[in-house]
Amino acid sequence: MKYAHAIAIAFLTVSTLISAGCAVVRGQETTGSYVDDTTITTSIKAKFIDDKIVSASSISVETLNGTVQLSGFAKNTAEKNQAERIARGNRNVRDVRNDIVIRP
Repeated sequence: MKYAHAIAIAFLTVSTLISAGCAVVRGQETTGSYVDDTTITTSIKAKFIDDKIVSASSISVETLNGTVQLSGFAKNTAEKNQAERIARGNRNVRDVRNDIVIRP
């Protein structure tokens, strides 16, 4: 009986681990790249806060595999361009996609 109970617990543990997504599947980031992307995003947002031209609350930053996606609204072209310059100036940034829209 103890043997059957141990097998049942082992089976449930393995099932839970598999269904919880512990393995990296094709298309997913590794833990290391996720941490790097989070570091990039945080660094860019912090620089936006310190910058006098860029409104950190109006521009969103997302990073995936070193590619930074900027979105949101800018007051003018100078703000949009400055946000992109800040993003490109960060370590480990591979590319920047600037989808910031200038408010009319």
